[in-house]
Amino acid sequence: MRVEKTLSSIKIGIFAGFSLLLWGANALAGEADIIKVNVDCSASLCNMQATVLHEDSGWDHYADRWEVLNEDGEVIATRVLLHPHENEQPFTRGLQFKKPTGLQRVEVRAHDSVHQYGGKSVLVDLP
Repeated sequence: MRVEKTLSSIKIGIFAGFSLLLWGANALAGEADIIKVNVDCSASLCNMQATVLHEDSGWDHYADRWEVLNEDGEVIATRVLLHPHENEQPFTRGLQFKKPTGLQRVEVRAHDSVHQYGGKSVLVDLP
């Protein structure tokens, strides 16, 4: 009886350790960072290119979008990233959005499927 309890405890410990190891591997990729932004605007439209850095580790943990926020922190445009970029780091993707009247500065931030927000964002003055 005592041996069975000990073996059961060992099995639970191994399972818990393995689970933490898997969770930790996903968490190691960290948060998604915006490392560079280029923007070109006309009177009413902006074309933006954002470069994202994230150690994508497959479908369970990858940078899944980046967003443009106005001065009040409201999302005004979103670029959805449809798949992991495990073998392309950093990567750059574009987005065109309507420029709200009077908008002079935006924040560009990235989002990942595990940590959500929290990585480096970039403030950009619009031309």
